[in-house]
Amino acid sequence: MPRPMTMAEKILAAHAGLSEAHPGQLVECDLDLVLANDITAPIAIDVVEDLGHGVWDADRVCLVPDHYAPNKDIKSAGQTKRMRDFAHAQGISHYWEQGRAGVEHALLPEQGVVGPGDLVIGADSHTCTYGGIGAFSTGVGSTDAGVGMASGRAWFRVPETLRVELVGELPAYVTAKDVILHLIGLIGVDGALYQALEFGGPGVADLSVEGRLTIANMAIEAGAKAGLFEVDDVCRTWLEGRCERPWTEYHPDADAAYARTVTIDLAEVEPCVAWPHLPSNVHTVAESRHIAVDQAVIGSCTNGRIEDMREAADVLEGRCVAPGVRCIVLPSTQDVWRQCVAEGLMDVFVDAGCVVSTPTCGPCLGGYMGILADGERCISTTNRNFVGRMGAKTSEVYLAAPAVAAASAVAGRICLPSDLDPREE
Repeated sequence: MPRPMTMAEKILAAHAGLSEAHPGQLVECDLDLVLANDITAPIAIDVVEDLGHGVWDADRVCLVPDHYAPNKDIKSAGQTKRMRDFAHAQGISHYWEQGRAGVEHALLPEQGVVGPGDLVIGADSHTCTYGGIGAFSTGVGSTDAGVGMASGRAWFRVPETLRVELVGELPAYVTAKDVILHLIGLIGVDGALYQALEFGGPGVADLSVEGRLTIANMAIEAGAKAGLFEVDDVCRTWLEGRCERPWTEYHPDADAAYARTVTIDLAEVEPCVAWPHLPSNVHTVAESRHIAVDQAVIGSCTNGRIEDMREAADVLEGRCVAPGVRCIVLPSTQDVWRQCVAEGLMDVFVDAGCVVSTPTCGPCLGGYMGILADGERCISTTNRNFVGRMGAKTSEVYLAAPAVAAASAVAGRICLPSDLDPREE
């Protein structure tokens, strides 16, 4: 009989053709998808071409122009052209041109390209997002991505698993973003170093699939190799009619061995903010109300889905962004953008004085569409707040959930929606 296994161990064992896998074991696995973007793909393409042949499967390589696209300058135009030409030459089916693309880690689950049980590598650290729907997905360097594109295989060291047991129910104004910030604050940015974070417990049912994707997205900010949620009825409903391939559910064995277990009572989680310059520098919003902001960013692969847009619009409706503050809203995909139009959210954003962008990663990595000047502060729904992350080295980034970011844009300082004055009539 195989040894009891965690989700990560089961997925890696299955893709290596083994009956079991254990932490520390080196395994070579068949891949389901390989992903790259306009920054990382050109290097991976060089590797494919240096190996002397094309991609192993034109339907299993995903190329997304999202970081500096629409092109911000001549160099970025060259990067996207390199990727575009390669995609067309190789007949890659999962290449999304601008106007149909979006932020990669929101786009792939939305479009059903990735599914439960998949093994995915991507030349972007937030590839771990897809664990929100039960895939083992992880970021790799461009060289490894290039080899994966050419061969359809990659090697892994099977990680230990840290189990996160979620109990209770979320209070008002507390979201999945607060849950993952709370966890990172507890265990630190290296608290799950080269481990898989496996989220389970009765509290998971209180989280939407969008919320689970948000939590899995930031697993890397605790040093984790992957973040995984089991598939349940909530997830199955979300997946229905969406996935383009058959998918497989993997569930941990009841007696699986974990490196450790952390229990979080969702009822005790407060709205929180990660102060500069680490995602682990977590404080409550109540502790942060004295901090003035110059800019708010609502979007990214962490919090740019329709659920996030609705949360922000609910706060901004009937209100205006404070004088001297810029609020930049970035729906994460074209479908989310279109849904914002259909639901009237775009009118809310524009009436409130927000800038609404095409889907892009731009400001999250300090690329464009929201660069910070010396000494400026930004409250952002993105995932990283390192020194100089969004611009000048003396600027500061505060990480928060969409409703808190929207309320802070209105107040000109970090606050909760409940702190705001009554809406304009």
